[in-house]
Amino acid sequence: MNAKRVLVVDDEPEIQRFLKVALEASGYTVIQASSGAEAMHMAVNRAPDVVVLDLGLPDIEGTEVLRRLRSISKLPVLVLSARDREADKIEALDLGADDYVQKPFGIGEFMARLRAALRHAGDQTQTDASLDIDGLKIDFERRLVSRDGATIRLTPKEYDLLCVLARHAGRVVTHRQILSAVWGPAHTDDSQYLRVFIGQLRSKIEKDPAAPCLILTEAGIGYRFAETATAVPSAPTR
Repeated sequence: MNAKRVLVVDDEPEIQRFLKVALEASGYTVIQASSGAEAMHMAVNRAPDVVVLDLGLPDIEGTEVLRRLRSISKLPVLVLSARDREADKIEALDLGADDYVQKPFGIGEFMARLRAALRHAGDQTQTDASLDIDGLKIDFERRLVSRDGATIRLTPKEYDLLCVLARHAGRVVTHRQILSAVWGPAHTDDSQYLRVFIGQLRSKIEKDPAAPCLILTEAGIGYRFAETATAVPSAPTR
């Protein structure tokens, strides 16, 4: 197999050196850029498989680089930034980042998030008929949900909410992204409304709603559906 190509966009030489060593030791090919303009050039001309993007760049804001990348590509983007405000994380995720890792960071967590971003990019080329996780089964084709063979009855909105989360298993989905997808753009600020539905959904699908292990809260940002699922591919159409 060819090594996956990682474009690291960061103006800190120490971070560039550290990530280059760590990524190459794990079998990745590293491409480096220290500015937004250079990042866009590399993204277009060097065909990376994933981008690691700092937000504080010397010429263009990292969020603007992300916006431009998303206008031309679905390339997975992992934001790596010292900015710790929830608003910065939400903005990056709403603009299409696959995940957000805050500096300083542990290399183990970083590598796990990078692998997940690459895995999600590969999953986008497949259509899954069902998803099995911790005894819960979602049959997307028949719109059925069950646990250990027993049917779980969900309202249409609860089912749509579950699908949005499950289809992005392992990724943070922001409040605005969920609300827009399930209730429409006019409801993107109704976070309290979303919390009520999350509670209802947890009460039906979690083994212990008081200690959820499927629908995980990213405080102030959104929710992440646990990634311990086994996807069952659809039968090929004839």
